[in-house]
Amino acid sequence: MSAESFEDDDVAKYLNEYFVSIKVDKEERPDVDSIYMAVCQNLTGSGGWPLTIFMLPDQKPFFAGTYFPKKSKYNMPGFLDLIEAIHDKWENSRNDLVESSETIMNSLKVEYNTKIKDFSVTKELTEKATKHLSHYFDKEYGGFGRAPKFPTPHNLLYLLRDAYYEGNKDSLKIVMKTLDSMYCGGIFDHIGYGFSRYSTDNKWLVPHFEKMLYDNALLIIAYLETYQITRKSHFKQIAEMTMDYVVRELTDENGGFYCAEDADSEGTEGKYYVFTPDEILTLLGDKEGTFFNVYYGITQRGNFEGFNIPNRIHMKNQSLDDNDLESDRIKPLRKMVFDYRTNRTVLHKDDKILTSWNSLMIVAFAKAYQILGELKYLNTAIKANKFIQDKLCHNNRLYVHYRDGKSIGNGHIDDYSFYIWALISLYEATFECKYLELALKYTDILIDQFYDKVNGGFFLYAKDAEKLIHRPKEIYDGAIPSGNSVAAFILLKLSSYTGNVFLSQIADEQIKFIVSQISEYPSSHSFALMAVQLLLNPTKELISITQNDDKELKKFLSDNFIPNITVLIKSNENKEQLESIAKFTENYKAKENKTTYYLCENHACMSPVTDLKKLEAFIIKNN
Repeated sequence: MSAESFEDDDVAKYLNEYFVSIKVDKEERPDVDSIYMAVCQNLTGSGGWPLTIFMLPDQKPFFAGTYFPKKSKYNMPGFLDLIEAIHDKWENSRNDLVESSETIMNSLKVEYNTKIKDFSVTKELTEKATKHLSHYFDKEYGGFGRAPKFPTPHNLLYLLRDAYYEGNKDSLKIVMKTLDSMYCGGIFDHIGYGFSRYSTDNKWLVPHFEKMLYDNALLIIAYLETYQITRKSHFKQIAEMTMDYVVRELTDENGGFYCAEDADSEGTEGKYYVFTPDEILTLLGDKEGTFFNVYYGITQRGNFEGFNIPNRIHMKNQSLDDNDLESDRIKPLRKMVFDYRTNRTVLHKDDKILTSWNSLMIVAFAKAYQILGELKYLNTAIKANKFIQDKLCHNNRLYVHYRDGKSIGNGHIDDYSFYIWALISLYEATFECKYLELALKYTDILIDQFYDKVNGGFFLYAKDAEKLIHRPKEIYDGAIPSGNSVAAFILLKLSSYTGNVFLSQIADEQIKFIVSQISEYPSSHSFALMAVQLLLNPTKELISITQNDDKELKKFLSDNFIPNITVLIKSNENKEQLESIAKFTENYKAKENKTTYYLCENHACMSPVTDLKKLEAFIIKNN
């Protein structure tokens, strides 16, 4: 629409004469996007972007739609015809537009002010979600449903936990099959690494070539956790490849992460990513070029508009287990093709740095250090956190995004809840109390500014922010988890870490709010279900009173997937700081001057032990 209408002289002249035109960045203003997307869905039965809204000067909408061509065609009204008709209506029967806006406003009030029903939190909810995801699982190519296929990594994170809590081997198989198939497909960039936004086909072959920061962050987490459970090295390798891509292409020199790389090059979608076999033969020579073409399925026929997207789908019947994904022969050839591709055409980056998406990537790199133990991943996470503190935080409040030296937009629920998750992840990776302190500070702001004390749940924007026609609450876990889902998750985690009764009460209320909203379609709220799983299953609280760095405990935690455990390490150096965060730890002392472990399950504690091996055996036995 930008090219067809907004940059068109005829349309621009008419808009400038009779309308006040406002173009909104939905990433900068998700509050505005959420409200008017709900309007579009109520009026038309569907939504999408571009989102087109016509409203009165008081923000009340009276017409909504998505894409409109400049002139009417294929039974689609033209944008120029539309704005002329609306102007005529405004001049000659304005009351009709006012009445239409009031009708829309009344329907929104009904939707947003629905009282929460009292739902019990039972495993029936998670069982229903697992059954639904299993039903829509594509047994041949992985993923869920038909094309287009989206990664939705939080579905996989939920299923990993279902495998852990319920011993459901089928859930783990679904995750492994999906992750393997995505890697083999063209949605993974086999030349430069990283994942594209979604696949247009059921095989994961032809992607929408845009690479988004949030997809790659959540997929890194999914691959790492799957490696932690299975110890199959190829999952680790794919996570490492993806992190290499993020550091190389999406990382600012000061540590922040850019939003995305565009799909288009020189006005053509995918041009940057595709090859012909002759192009490869010319670059690598006949022998190595032929080997490369066979390896990545590059043929004369092509698989994308006469060109080729490199992929490994043809090896889907071969096992990836414990094999190097790139042979010694292919590595230098891939590097040559990568260098050639980089110089062949230009790929534009969206260099906005968003607090919420950066927080997801901090979680990914912190988890990478926790599981893989490589310091470079922790340093990347710490540097990104410093970027947020330096550039996207002022007077303890978060901004939405940073670009060209400016921080813009009051933070929304996603910014706060995702950032708190990042801080918790940094604590779990380092056991440095400063991260828990920061997490608690921002949680206080989250509750004060966003929490609905009457009906429960968290509003999308803060109580002291710009007032819009409604304060929506988003629950649906779409391409990324909702702020409400992550809020439930982090509240449960922090209540376990701190023993804070108030946080525990808010966490319980938040779970009840979520359950009341998602009971009909729980599988569409998979991250919210991860919080529900924490509540439904026995929790483990482990307190280590240590005289050293407790490397053995950290090694045990990195080797084992235990999503329901919270670990506090108390030493002489952090004693006062930890006891101020988690007052109950004052009562935990070392025995016989040895590192002493206190393990509690559902808040009931075992006798302290000094033999870590015995403790490990007990934890594994009771998983």
